Amino acid sequence: MVKALIVSSLDDVRAMVEAMPGPDETAAAIARDREANLTKPPGSLGRMEEFAEWLSTWQGRHPPTMTNPRAAVFCANHGIAALGVSAYGMETTAQMRDAYLAGQAGLNAMCAAMNVPYEIYSLDLDRPTKDFTLDAAMTEAELVAAINVGLAAVPEDASVFCPGEMGIGNTASAAAILAALYKGGAVEWTGAGSGLSGEYLARKVAVVQLGLDRHTLDDPDPLEILRRLGGRELAAMLGVILAGRMRRVPVLIDGFLCSAAGAVLAAMRPDALDHCRFSHASAEPGHAKLMAKLGVEPILHLDMRLGEATGAVLASGILRTAVAVHTELLTFEEARVTRNEPVS
Repeated sequence: MVKALIVSSLDDVRAMVEAMPGPDETAAAIARDREANLTKPPGSLGRMEEFAEWLSTWQGRHPPTMTNPRAAVFCANHGIAALGVSAYGMETTAQMRDAYLAGQAGLNAMCAAMNVPYEIYSLDLDRPTKDFTLDAAMTEAELVAAINVGLAAVPEDASVFCPGEMGIGNTASAAAILAALYKGGAVEWTGAGSGLSGEYLARKVAVVQLGLDRHTLDDPDPLEILRRLGGRELAAMLGVILAGRMRRVPVLIDGFLCSAAGAVLAAMRPDALDHCRFSHASAEPGHAKLMAKLGVEPILHLDMRLGEATGAVLASGILRTAVAVHTELLTFEEARVTRNEPVS
């Protein structure tokens, strides 16, 4: 039993990041050895062959399992939504939350198809973050409270965790965070989000730039960037990623928003996302740029951009298949199949 994960300040978060456990090299070596001796030509299953070792490494055991994948969607509102940075109004967040609870959304269909249980979290929907063009989005206490929601969401017996989000205005927030982390401008990171173009997209870019101009001149650290420009759902997903590392639960990053939350941790510690895999390449243009900066490759590339953990849940099926191959396929020795050494 792992003790409850809870933080009282941003310094507590920084200390937890510093204390992140490393990989289980023993489990990784066992998985690597078995994979190399399965009855198939080496490399014949491509990237599928790396996933069982990754799961073993971060679950801390061999064989790895995919019997209990879990998902969660964190719903929150952003003050900047009132500035027209989305094709939808702020009320849509609560409406979509209700759709998830009624089993009527993309998340529900995807989780049913992939047999992934899920939870829905409402993060003060009646209390949006502040408009970051005028003030910091959150106080430290608000940010810490949202991180704690994510820290508590990850059960220690989960095989893998799939975090997702819903929050009108959150792609503008994510773009601002990434521009602040990587010292870029608003144009470089801001995309269509829910479908903006023309003057509406230009307005969104201008809002992001106003936030950057107000909040980044003193070179804030990553958590302070999240406090000033982020949202509660982004903070909760950061908590999930951190909890996954502490509880040895691998995490599937879902799309642009979840990736932005992960980028905050990666800016704090270079190996902070080693227990994560990026589920898919979002159609949001900043996502490809971010993955290139982080040096990661997505599992899937389907031009999805729905969010709601749908990309991560879909990718969990690939992991389930990889574990089945790794555990059910016999080795050459077990199958009593002769393996000839390659001729040079």
